[in-house]
Order: sequence, then C-alpha cells, then structure tokens
Amino acid sequence: MDEDEKARLFELADLIAAVGRQIHASKESLNRESWTAGDIAVMRYIDRNPGTSARAAAEATQQISSNFSRSLRGLENKGLVHREPDPEDARRVRLYPTERAQENLRRLSDLWSDLLDGVVTDRAEVDATIATLRHIETKLAEKALARPDR
Repeated sequence: MDEDEKARLFELADLIAAVGRQIHASKESLNRESWTAGDIAVMRYIDRNPGTSARAAAEATQQISSNFSRSLRGLENKGLVHREPDPEDARRVRLYPTERAQENLRRLSDLWSDLLDGVVTDRAEVDATIATLRHIETKLAEKALARPDR
C-alpha cells in the first residue's frame, strides 16, 4: 500500500470514529446507565440475532469469555437480556432482548434519527453510505475471524 492510500484509509477510519463518538455521546440523554463498548456490542448482536447462543455472541463481538460474561451479566442485571433454555438441548441457553431492551432501541432509533435528520438529505447518499458501512463492518469481522491469534 502506498502512502496516499494509507493516508486515505486512516482518514476514513478517523472520520468513522469521530462520527461514532458524536452519535454515542448523544445517547447519554437517553439514560444514565453506564455502557462499555463491550456492552454495546453484545446488546447490538443480541438485538439483531435474538435466540443466539452465548458462544456465537462472544465470537461475533470478538470478546474473550470473561469480558463477554461480564457484559452479559450486566445487561441481564439492567433487565435488557434474558436467557431461555434451548428447546433442543436444555444444557444450552439462548439469549433474547427483553421488552425493556426493545423500548430502549425504539427510543435510540428516535434519538439517532432526529440527530441525523437534515445532516444527510439525499436518499441515495444515505443508502450508499449504509451499504458502504455494512460492507466495511462485514469485511472487518471476516478479517478478525481469520486472524491467526484467534
């Protein structure tokens, strides 16, 4: 990779991080509970994959088991996640977002939609940005899973 490409990719990552910080900071008005980056990753995965196993969620969020367990316990204590026995194997559990989690997600959706309203107004630009960020997220997850240290 040449220096120009390296600088462009750094700027992309830096801007994604800066926008992420602003969006993350806006949710402080929603509730005063503290959330770690790990908590957010776990909750996001469970919201998008209800009924997932703890192992799948830990792998998808790239957390070591002790950190994942801590995040999961915290989310359960906050009433945002509940466990149910796997109907096919009672030794396993499935993770589900609670109604409280769904309500928080609805409020977050309203907050973040309002935050971005008028910032990017071209529908095609929004759709292209969403597609690009989904692609980046997918490729980064694939790259992380392929690392030899996993």
